[in-house]
Amino acid sequence: MFILTKFQDLVQIPPHEFYKKSRDCIEDKINEKYANKVVQKVGLCICMWDLLKASDGLIGFGTGNVNVNVEFRMVVFRPFKGEVIAARVKHNTPEGIYLTTEFFDNIFVPETMLFEGSFFNTDEKVWVWKTGETEIFFDDGIPVYARIEKETWEDAMQNTSKPSKTANGVSSPSQKTPYSIEASMQEHGLGGIDWW
Repeated sequence: MFILTKFQDLVQIPPHEFYKKSRDCIEDKINEKYANKVVQKVGLCICMWDLLKASDGLIGFGTGNVNVNVEFRMVVFRPFKGEVIAARVKHNTPEGIYLTTEFFDNIFVPETMLFEGSFFNTDEKVWVWKTGETEIFFDDGIPVYARIEKETWEDAMQNTSKPSKTANGVSSPSQKTPYSIEASMQEHGLGGIDWW
């Protein structure tokens, strides 16, 4: 689920931050740029793990910024295909179930990836797994296990979708999620943690 990934980048330290220790300032700048951001085909960056290399700082012309070439490792969230993760049901829709972890909300279980005998209860707006005479509900907030099936990447820089109208008539660009995961809950041991 979590991996260490090596990055190389240029960090710029402005003059008003020269009072800090160099290492602290470099770490702050790296976390500011990468933490809680999705890097395409890498995953969701959580935080800097360690600093591997840092060059001598060179003062940039005109700005007074110190430029430092750095090599570092980040803790990255990117579960592999087939991995079983623990999450919580965020909300139910007729198309499937959205799951969340403590820090990542873009996990979707489509209706085709639920247990056989599952149906959407339109009155309670919740998915139900019917096993014989028993009905088990996928209520919002319950802890579940889900198996990772597929990941989808959307490049925000190439997102050229047209603006969409909101409820109050104001246009807003429709933005796609840069990283989303499709999961399944259709095998024994998956689904609600308390069920098994």
